[in-house]
Formats: sequence, structure tokens, C-alpha cells
Amino acid sequence: MSNRTAERLLRALYSAVLYVLTPLTIYHLIWRGFRYPDYFQRWNERYGSYAMPGGTVDVWLHAVSVGEVNAAAPVVDALLKRHRGLRLLITTITPTGSQRVQALWGERVSHVYSPYDLPGAVSRFLRQFPPRLALIMETELWPSLLFGCHDRRVPVYILNARLSARSLRGYSVLRPLIARTLRTVRKVAAQSEADAERFIQLGAAPAQVRDVGNLKFDIPVPANVAEVVAGFRQHLSPGRRVWIAASTHEDEEGPVLAIHARLRQRWPDLLLLWAPRHPERFPRVADAAREAGWNVGTRRGDRWPDAHNDVFVLDTLGELMAFYACADVAFVGGSLQSIGGHNMLEPAAVGTPAVTGPHLHNFSEISRRLEEADALVIAPDAAAVGDAVGDLLADDTRRHEVAARGRALVEHGRGALARTLAMIAPHLPAPVA
Repeated sequence: MSNRTAERLLRALYSAVLYVLTPLTIYHLIWRGFRYPDYFQRWNERYGSYAMPGGTVDVWLHAVSVGEVNAAAPVVDALLKRHRGLRLLITTITPTGSQRVQALWGERVSHVYSPYDLPGAVSRFLRQFPPRLALIMETELWPSLLFGCHDRRVPVYILNARLSARSLRGYSVLRPLIARTLRTVRKVAAQSEADAERFIQLGAAPAQVRDVGNLKFDIPVPANVAEVVAGFRQHLSPGRRVWIAASTHEDEEGPVLAIHARLRQRWPDLLLLWAPRHPERFPRVADAAREAGWNVGTRRGDRWPDAHNDVFVLDTLGELMAFYACADVAFVGGSLQSIGGHNMLEPAAVGTPAVTGPHLHNFSEISRRLEEADALVIAPDAAAVGDAVGDLLADDTRRHEVAARGRALVEHGRGALARTLAMIAPHLPAPVA
């Protein structure tokens, strides 16, 4: 059997399985919709039917959700600044990703939901928005989508590409198809040498893969950080300690409340800033804190915490980095359960020392570098997280040293953006002087 025939067979089998499973996508949207009503909207886009006028786009960038949109922000900002009039389409999968795109760029970019990886839906998407260049963030290896671009001779780059050892094992069943999918890509711009090696193990040709560094190090610090910190501190009594629990998941909520209760025994006026990972959890964590006996304020309802608040819930999007800067110590969630962690460079970039749990496989390289620089505390369990937060709250000198090392590491790690832009430059219009 020729390679071309084998490829067609694999693609056909993959597509057949997806079509059989299509009804499950409807159940998934309904299930998510009950938790987050925006999932009930724009179903047509999930299946490749779009009300937005079509036409050729200069750049199509796909980012799954908020984290990937934030990682892509330096690239998008640079493209919009250098290429005036650039038509840029961004797709996401989650409504929160859509909201983040709107918050960052408004009408300067277009947004639709990415279609499910069904050949028909993908074909309709690529016919309506034919891209001159496709940029895929991190680890979105959808065969129909990537083969569709290849068949239409659209150059594809995987940016900030990461592949954990766990994900590599997970792809083992589909490896023959994924390997062929990877060979359609122009370049895999890997976050690290280890990620690059794993992409090669998955099937990419060594010449396709390049370690350019992690775009998350090029994270822009919001211009309003000083303003937010000043406004926040105006509403707090001098010397009041503050810690933040950020990007927490459902199973981490109980431990966060327990940690806060324990820390309040030592600092009776300690304030917890709480930013759940998913917007549907905003009211639920506020209710959980009230049920635990705490006086709770919210960003949306109260704007700023007051002297009576024990817990202040950040129930808005796009403000996390500014509120990291308001805290003395940060706990970065998704790390006490096997989520894989969230971006601990965000607190480091604004000078706040961070503590995480042990589950960091999505940020293994970043967490390793931060820990080696003594700029991050990785605790083995929830009790140890509470101990580490308390130790940093109690020791001003160590807290400032950890914060300074974290900020320095972020500054030293910048540069992936320039290397990424140079890589994709041949496919872009001439920059505007």
C-alpha cells in the first residue's frame, strides 16, 4: 500500500468515527450550556456555518481558550501594529476565549468559533474564510483541519508548541494519523528543547521543528497595573495582608477555604482574593465562601473590597494580572489536581511570589526554570500549599527575594516573540513604516 493510499484510508476512518460520534457533540454543548449559558449560542459555527461575511483573511489564528489567547496576545499585538489593515481572524473553542478576544482587540480582529473536526464543517470554514497563513497555538493537532489547510496550500505554523510526556502517550493510538498530520505543517515552533524532541517522537521531521522559546515569557504587563494596585490599596487598611487563589478548579475550592481559615488564625484580617478558572464558578465560589461564614465582596458587584470583606471574588475577565500585583502571595490553581497547572509567569511578571501544587505537567519547563531560580514554591499537597503561603506572608525579605527572582527570570526569558515573527514573516504583507 502506498503512503498516499494509507493516508487516505486513515483520514477516511478518522472522519467516519467522528461522524458517528457527532450526536455526542450536541450533548456536550447542552451539558456545558447548563453550566455556562453562552454554550447555547452560535451552534451553527461549531458545524461550519457562519453568519459573518466571508472572504480571504491574511492570518487565521486558532487559540482554544483564555490561556492560549493570552499566550497569543504578543503575536497578535505585533501583527496589528506592523501590518496596518491586516485582516486577522481568530477562532476559539470556548465562550470565555471569545470574550477574551473581544476584550483585547474588539473590532480590530474578527472572531468565530472553530468548527468541529468534521471534513464537511472544516471545508465550509475554509471556503468562507480562506486564509493566506494559519497559526495554531500550542497543541491543537486536528487532522481534518490541518489536512484541509494542506490540501488548499495554506502554510501552517504551530506556535508556542508544547507536548507533555503525558500527551505524547495519549496520542499513541492515533500516532500513524497524527504523524502524517504533523508532516503537513511548515514549522513547529516549540516552547522548549524537550517539547521539540517530543514532537519529533510523535512524527514531525526534525527539520520541521525549532525550539524558539516560550511566548508566555513575552507576556505584556497591563498598562493599568499601577492604577489598579493604587485603587485597591486605597480601600485596605495599611499593612493588611492579601493572598490570591487564582485559576482554581472545583476540587480546589474546599482546600482554598480551609487554607484561608487556617491562615486567618495567624492574620485575623487576612484578605483572600479569589479568581476561579471558569466563569460559571464565579457565583458558586462566592456562595461557598459565604456558607463558610466569610463576608464576601465581588469585583462586579462592589468594585473594591472593604474593611469588612474576608473574601473578594474576582468575577470579571481580563483583570487577573493586575490583581496578582495587588496580592502579597499567589496560589496558582489547576495544580492540586491533575489539571496540569496554569501560567505561573503571570504573577512573576508583576512581582508577586507564587506557590503551586505538584501537578504541573502543562507547565513543566516553566515550573522547572522558576523552581531552579528559587522563584516558585511547589508544594506536594494542599496543607503544604497553606504552609508555603503562610511562610511567605510572614517573611518580608524572602517574599521580596522570590518576587525579584521571578520578575528577573521573565525578563531574561523574553525573545520568543521576535523569533516567531521572523519565522512567519515571509507569509505576511510588507510591514507599515
